[in-house]
Amino acid sequence: MQVPMSSYLVEIKPQIQELIRLLEREFDYVSVLCTDVKGTTYRVSMHQTTVGDYHFCERGFVVRAWQDSSYTEYSFNNLTDAADLAEEITSALKSEFQALKALGIAQMESPLVQEEAIAKTMQNEIEIDPETVSAEEILSHLRKLCDAGAAHEGILEFQSTVSFARVNKLFLSSKKDLMQSYAFSEGSLSAIGTENGKQNMSYRSCSGLKGVEILNEMDAIVEEIIAVLYDKLHSDPVTPGMYDVITAPDVTGVIAHEAFGHGVEMDMFVKDRALAKEYIGKPVASQLSSMHDGAVGAQQVSSYLFDDEGTLGTDTTVIDHGTLVTGISDLVSALRLGTTPTGNGKRESFERKVYSRMTNTYFTAGTDKLDDMIASIEHGYLLESVQSGMEDPKHWGIQCMVGLGREIKDGKLTGKVVSPVTLTGYVPDLLKSISMVSDKEELFGSGMCGKGHKEWVKVSDGGPYLKCKVRLG
Repeated sequence: MQVPMSSYLVEIKPQIQELIRLLEREFDYVSVLCTDVKGTTYRVSMHQTTVGDYHFCERGFVVRAWQDSSYTEYSFNNLTDAADLAEEITSALKSEFQALKALGIAQMESPLVQEEAIAKTMQNEIEIDPETVSAEEILSHLRKLCDAGAAHEGILEFQSTVSFARVNKLFLSSKKDLMQSYAFSEGSLSAIGTENGKQNMSYRSCSGLKGVEILNEMDAIVEEIIAVLYDKLHSDPVTPGMYDVITAPDVTGVIAHEAFGHGVEMDMFVKDRALAKEYIGKPVASQLSSMHDGAVGAQQVSSYLFDDEGTLGTDTTVIDHGTLVTGISDLVSALRLGTTPTGNGKRESFERKVYSRMTNTYFTAGTDKLDDMIASIEHGYLLESVQSGMEDPKHWGIQCMVGLGREIKDGKLTGKVVSPVTLTGYVPDLLKSISMVSDKEELFGSGMCGKGHKEWVKVSDGGPYLKCKVRLG
């Protein structure tokens, strides 16, 4: 079925257009982003059942205006008479300009955006609309998954979770008329178990531009995470050192996200907080590796028609056969840098400012077979079950926490497992060491991404299996 447009946004559209017309009497540029995001999260564990709003539910508006060579914004969620609202917004924004001048605070200047006339809509397709399925049916399915996991020996806790979200956005200016409505789902299973006094956990997820049909994908994950849990319960610590490794697609994704995801967010170029700014057009990785980011390059949870500034989504080649080609940017950063915006301007909500943010970030597939990659390693590990990652855009250090590593000796998996594993290194060294790339890629979108310690947004990442050399500890 096609995801329907928000009836609320359709209804208030003429009122927003009138608001823009009135504000343009006072400002050289005016745009309004209207958001209507709804969703539900269902969770069943061995000890409790919960149903609640999806994390990013919101309904509101943000006005952006340009005056005296800079942009300013005003957000609200109470839509009143257009004339009264225009007066209120004008007064607030002009008072802000005057206060900054009175205090002697210099504003960061930005060129006036030159928009082209465009009108577009987007609605994605899903199989089963969550609004047509009762909460009882969804919880019953999750309970069966939980019971199946809990039935295994040594399980202390088992949890099944699914979230259904519907994102509706309307972007209007004097030249742009954009509306989108898309749905996505996220499912996850986690298990905590014990054996011989040792305790550990495992986690698996699935996601996509899907509806309730995602529950069927979760059915296949139960036995998988139990097997991984038992592997971790029988694991040993890794001996620290440099190793040839193969990163599973989920680990590859975090490397992409941390290494040249955050590192090429171009609002950091404006602030001189990213080393990548100095390496555009230069080799930073193996010629076997290429990396993309974009809302249209892949179909996952961060695939959309336009970003929160009304810029159409793109498929950006960040690294092309080892060479750093460009970064990803929001509109204002691109205006300040004199570059082309890439459709990566995203807000946590209508109440938060725009930053350059990732969408779907991934290494592209190569030509190698996984079996051949394993056979090529004398002693190393197959790394899987990523847990978290962190990178320093200013100095290119990277650290990834990985759930486990499967030992490879003389080109074969030995059955020995090490856990947990910390992958560390210098980004160019890691990427230049890539020597094999598998022929299939996979993306994951069940998590969130923060900017520093806040500003959470939905993203996905992934890629193929990569063979590279890293330091493990």
